[in-house]
Amino acid sequence: MRLDKFLKVSRLIKRRTLAKEVADQGRILVNGQEAKASTNVKVGDELTVRFGQRLMSVQVERLQETSKKEEAATMYKVVKEERLKDPVFEE
Repeated sequence: MRLDKFLKVSRLIKRRTLAKEVADQGRILVNGQEAKASTNVKVGDELTVRFGQRLMSVQVERLQETSKKEEAATMYKVVKEERLKDPVFEE
């Protein structure tokens, strides 16, 4: 399954076009490698996504073409979630 579609169906990112933009900006890693929206994702892969000042790592648990809101979170397992430090501004 394509990375952008997985992110949308799993509801990690709400819209597929937004998932594509995030991937094109180099803010998504699949198994430690920078990934494009078209990168193929399979069960067991680890995705790391940077959302602004937050870094989230998830492991792909299962793939499906569509999902209901209640079952979307079962498609992945959160491995690590951390807040990036704000840059220190010096004058």
